[in-house]
Amino acid sequence: MVRFPAGMRRAAVAAVAALTLTSLAACGDSSDPAVPGAGGGKTDDLLASAPVAANIPAGSTMAKIKERGELLVGGSLDAPLLSQQNPVSGEVEGLDADFGKLLAKYIIGEPKVKIVNAASETREALISNGTVDVVLQTYSITPERAEKVAFAGPYYSSGLVVATKADETGIKTPADLNGKTVIAGANTPAIPAIEKAAPDAKIVTFGSDPECVQALKQGRGVAYVQDQAVLLATAKQDASIKIQGEPFTEDPYGIGLKHDDAEFKKFVNDWLRRIQESGLWAKVWKNSIGTVVEGEAPEPPAIGSVPGS
Repeated sequence: MVRFPAGMRRAAVAAVAALTLTSLAACGDSSDPAVPGAGGGKTDDLLASAPVAANIPAGSTMAKIKERGELLVGGSLDAPLLSQQNPVSGEVEGLDADFGKLLAKYIIGEPKVKIVNAASETREALISNGTVDVVLQTYSITPERAEKVAFAGPYYSSGLVVATKADETGIKTPADLNGKTVIAGANTPAIPAIEKAAPDAKIVTFGSDPECVQALKQGRGVAYVQDQAVLLATAKQDASIKIQGEPFTEDPYGIGLKHDDAEFKKFVNDWLRRIQESGLWAKVWKNSIGTVVEGEAPEPPAIGSVPGS
């Protein structure tokens, strides 16, 4: 299992200790320019220095993408710091969005991306039926998911945290969720993590992060378990909700690909190594999550280092 990078853990935990969680689109305007990392940034500078593959094998998945002139990415449009559409420019910005543009440039020569909105429960289908070429959407690598899709990477590591209303005093650790109603995203690693940490908890699920936040604010559960990277972006926005403690799991994100396309997987992994070694990976982090977490970029996880990758 890939270890949560020490530098990131220290920086993120220090930030989260003083941060609060907000609702996203369902509870307010997730495109509010006050949302950290929403808008601005230096994506153009990143793309200007991004590499382009020298040789694309004829007949390969990469060749088909290049001929099409557009990379089809399963992703989001409402996830601040990760993949959120800027209301002014119309550009999609954030960690996952920038990685998608860099991959598109590597294949096509231009950062041309079409994002197909994906939900946790639809990602595997979008990959297997060819609707998208890749999924870049905080897609945690698990052995169970790896039976349905292939994963390049991991390209980033995060972890699950517990969020509650600010006046909640009885929940400090995941074990405190026992006997309580807990909110989680449908088809996410939060579900087995809650079952393991608090086997007597009652889990209720919703299809998106905004819906989960809305449910927490409405009291439909006493806690919401979600990936820290998803929550960091809006953590300063809503003083009525807070994050309890630090991450209690380690979740490596992978780039979802079709099974049985070893050539494309190797190509994407080679591209990941290249942007890591060139420093582009660190610049993407600083341009997104690094806008709310202090300190230098963490070391990226080793490619192929977790079961299912």
